[in-house]
Amino acid sequence: MTDGPRLDKDETTTSYSPPPQPRPAWSFEQAQPPIAEQTPSHWLEPTWAVDPGAVHPVETPKAHRRGSVVVPLVLVSLLSASVAAGGTFALLAETGRLDPSPAPTAPAVTAQSTLPPIAQTVDIGTAIITAAAAVSPAVVTITSSQSQPIDPADLPETGVGSGILFDSAGWILTNRHVVCGADQLSVELLDHRRFTATLYGIDTLTDLAIVRIEGTGLPIAQLGDSSALQPGEPAIAIGSPLGTFTNSVTSGVVSALGRTITVQDICSASGLTLPLRNLIQTDAAINPGNSGGALVDTTGRVVGVNTALAGNAQGIGFAIPINIAKPIMRQAQGDIPLARPWLGVYYEEVDPNLANGRHLPVDFGVLVTPPAGSTAAAVIANSPAAAAGLMDGDVIIDIDSQRIDADHILDDVLAPYNPGDVVTLSVLRAGQTIEMTLTLGTRPSDPQ
Repeated sequence: MTDGPRLDKDETTTSYSPPPQPRPAWSFEQAQPPIAEQTPSHWLEPTWAVDPGAVHPVETPKAHRRGSVVVPLVLVSLLSASVAAGGTFALLAETGRLDPSPAPTAPAVTAQSTLPPIAQTVDIGTAIITAAAAVSPAVVTITSSQSQPIDPADLPETGVGSGILFDSAGWILTNRHVVCGADQLSVELLDHRRFTATLYGIDTLTDLAIVRIEGTGLPIAQLGDSSALQPGEPAIAIGSPLGTFTNSVTSGVVSALGRTITVQDICSASGLTLPLRNLIQTDAAINPGNSGGALVDTTGRVVGVNTALAGNAQGIGFAIPINIAKPIMRQAQGDIPLARPWLGVYYEEVDPNLANGRHLPVDFGVLVTPPAGSTAAAVIANSPAAAAGLMDGDVIIDIDSQRIDADHILDDVLAPYNPGDVVTLSVLRAGQTIEMTLTLGTRPSDPQ
């Protein structure tokens, strides 16, 4: 692949279909929890077995009738013990064996020294309601009209998706596949105001686009930090599923991070399948029409842009991390054309398997290598990488001292930079580490 997935001319869709896998059989017996041990009988009041087939008279059980004998015996025993204890006390006092001084007291043990701190609990239901109320006004419904279809054999189409108002000047973040090929765009807010929208630009790295409307008093969403997400934390999806149920709210959790899926490009007549990388996986319900909508944390901040769903599964949806979108959002706010930095290489991410298979000295970084089965050169001609002297077989291990690994993939490391920025690469070549300076280029719509 090139540095970053190609997502302009040949990118993304609202669904993908991983190969079907048989579901394991599940029986009722499997679902039963283990039976807890019964409370010991000596902790309970006496019980009486009853034969369900017999009729019993209403009478006191025999054991209770013996109670008149048991009680006097107990009283006699208690009196005897008291007398004996009193005699023992008198004898010890007379011999001086009773120490009149108070016994030393043990140091007080506080709860802090013996018990872990009590974790503060969060009312998830209340948090979801609050977050949805804060973000929903800024989540819009986008209707796209296409009078000139990509395929001449197709009829004109109208599509519906979602978007996120992130600036009061009318800037809206959405998915590329929501707006690609559209001649007209219409935006509707939660308060039912409608606006004509214009396409500002399409991201050449991800399935993202930015459109703009002209209006006043526009609500905006607050942005979060997707790098702080952890699997298992609550996630809230807001959008317009099926284009009908506008501003629907669903909730779930962040199922996983850093996912890669392969999707079919609906914006191209070629119908190519291409990878989407570094996605947030969530089980918050996402449906067609949710695309471009917000994935929100419980603080009411947008952490992702809902992008894709598993077509043959339930509870598997994907969102683009908001940190990946922030650079192009800032460009739009500055009226700068959308552009991504570009190295100009094909590469594979290095992991232990690749390191073992290629006999590499490290198990992190990216290996500069041609795409599998391709005759293309690993370093694209006339690219920044070619000008800097990168070669097939090099392993880029860091950029400006930021290590490239599973937690810091190349796209993420490059995202904060702009075309024209100068960076320093650390490269492993023939067992030696060399430093080279590279001036980042502008990523083309089709890096090939």
